[in-house]
Amino acid sequence: MLDYATRNWHSNHVTLSLQEPSILSGFLVRPFFVVIRVDAPVLLRWDRERSKRPNRLLTLEEFLKENDRIYMQLQDHHTFGHGSILINNSFDDVHGLRQHLESLDLLDPERLRPGWDSYFMTLTELASQRSNCMKRRVGAILVRNRRILATGYNGTPRNLTNCNEGGCARCNGGNNAASGDECLCLHAEENALLEAGRERVGSGAVLYCNTCPCLRCSIKIVQTGVQEVVYNLAYRMDTATARVFEEAQVTLRQFSPDKPCIT
Repeated sequence: MLDYATRNWHSNHVTLSLQEPSILSGFLVRPFFVVIRVDAPVLLRWDRERSKRPNRLLTLEEFLKENDRIYMQLQDHHTFGHGSILINNSFDDVHGLRQHLESLDLLDPERLRPGWDSYFMTLTELASQRSNCMKRRVGAILVRNRRILATGYNGTPRNLTNCNEGGCARCNGGNNAASGDECLCLHAEENALLEAGRERVGSGAVLYCNTCPCLRCSIKIVQTGVQEVVYNLAYRMDTATARVFEEAQVTLRQFSPDKPCIT
């Protein structure tokens, strides 16, 4: 089946035959394959199982034991990893499920290979995991001609104590931080711009960030010549930031990449 699918990957195929994780693993590494998991609340699945087998007295405990056995076996083989889609089948009949499946556009090519926006926005999330700021995790990617110029994440400057080790009194003070404390953390956007430098930014640069830049960062983004900013999560300074970008003729747009999980 794997050889056939490899030779005919331009055609769409669906199979229910890949029951063993060891067999499924061979498909998971191919760029044309996606796992679609259909699940439902436990009690609903138990009722469905009993209705299919009315002559068998299946207790809830027996059903849960079998469910756990299958689930843990699949988890051990990482079959629920990147790229899998989980569909919640809580519909009353098959017709409702089919309507839902049609609305998901499962044949969207980006489910197999992310577009550029999804790709770079995912990288901002990865960069944010390096953040040491006690307030929030933010990541940024500076791009030109679809090539990465620099990455950045928020935290205290080089050679200073990390924010999560007490390096920034303001961030570590929570809501009770003294008004006189200044934040020592560099923002993710600032770090990316500093890493690249104005000369490397050049024309046509795009800044991806998982949170909308604050006013402080927006003026630096404008000054370095970035022409477009793409963000995911909103921030409390969005209006002021948008006003700066509009006047400077910097494009600002929000993009929310699809999560390859529950649909």
